Amino acid sequence: MKAAATIDINQSLQGIFPAHLKLPVAVSEHDWWWMVGQTSNVFRLGTVSDDGLHWTLRRNCSVTPMQLGATFAALAALSLTVAAFFWVYGAVLVLPFAVLELLSLAAAFVVYARHAADSERVSLRGGRLIVELETAGRVRRIEFVREWVRIEPRSRGGLVDVRSGGSSVQVGRYLRPELRPVLAREIRQALSAM
Repeated sequence: MKAAATIDINQSLQGIFPAHLKLPVAVSEHDWWWMVGQTSNVFRLGTVSDDGLHWTLRRNCSVTPMQLGATFAALAALSLTVAAFFWVYGAVLVLPFAVLELLSLAAAFVVYARHAADSERVSLRGGRLIVELETAGRVRRIEFVREWVRIEPRSRGGLVDVRSGGSSVQVGRYLRPELRPVLAREIRQALSAM
């Protein structure tokens, strides 16, 4: 009977994993492929930490509130400079309309900035599934007993319902519709595994 071939993982994958990550020195080729399959496909959207399993879903925000403020300041300076130029040459109504334009733009930017940091966080810690929804700076926190939770994806592309007893909450607002069933499946797997 032929002995199983062994490979040195640390040597063959040098540079792929961080140096502080300690992998087994040698495993059989069969065990190696099993390990890769198990570690890379377990959770696509969730992260495992010391205190549990977490799914953090954030709004896809291309501009931070700080960048938005800088953009508004630049637009305001340009608009007021043009309005002041026309004011000097006798077109006095340009300045009030420029101010009105900047006030409406400021209102739109404030609404955007309030919701730029909106997020959802689903955590599985011990015997609890914790859902935190942050909207416009306010955090709503709902805790469910792990054994009583039902995860139900709604209609195709809809949000994911988290239900327990009489309370329910919907998550997945900040995920693409095709990833919502993946989120539901991952949460279900984590609930049944722990």
